[in-house]
Amino acid sequence: MLNEKLLEVLSMLPQATAETVYMTFVSTFFACVLGFPLGTYLYASSPAGLVPRRIIYNILSRLVNLFRSLPFIILMILLIPLTRLIIKTSIGPTAVIIPLSIAAAPFVARVAEAALSEVDLGVLTAARAMGSTNFQIIRKVLIPEAMPALISGLALTIINLIGYSAMAGAIGGRGLGDLAIRYGYYRFRTDVTIASVIVILILVEAVQIAGTAVSRSLLSKR
Repeated sequence: MLNEKLLEVLSMLPQATAETVYMTFVSTFFACVLGFPLGTYLYASSPAGLVPRRIIYNILSRLVNLFRSLPFIILMILLIPLTRLIIKTSIGPTAVIIPLSIAAAPFVARVAEAALSEVDLGVLTAARAMGSTNFQIIRKVLIPEAMPALISGLALTIINLIGYSAMAGAIGGRGLGDLAIRYGYYRFRTDVTIASVIVILILVEAVQIAGTAVSRSLLSKR
């Protein structure tokens, strides 16, 4: 009986894990597409940036803070009409990618802004002295110099999205969160819940180790 239950749990984990990985990494890509340009512009328009725009910076900064402060479950519910408009459904891993991407984009923006702000001002001064344009400074100086911090921030983004994707399982997002809630909690299967949590922890640890390794590698090559 014990072996049968173990085999049943193990048979459900691969698909749920694949769905979680799919939701997490696809939404990370779109979050970066949305958030990185926004974070770069926030840095450039900040009081200490390349082209200070105080009013625009304050407006964008407050909007980013507003979206970051919204609980993911509430944001996901608010975005159901948009999700249905784009995907034609609000249930399933693909549908969850839209709220996941929008939820993570402000975090990516802040990570990018903070990473770019840490670049040594002396490097920027030297680039300006050589006649580089603002776009060239961003592309050839700021981004390469900030890459270790950006990679660390990306790892944190992925970890956050793994947690968000687990919450998305509560309202039809599937993945490990859905497995833990629908097959574990609702059916009083503690073994399923524990197995799902263990896989989530393994994914988080793997992302953290990989992010740290890549970041250190980039730092060592400077």
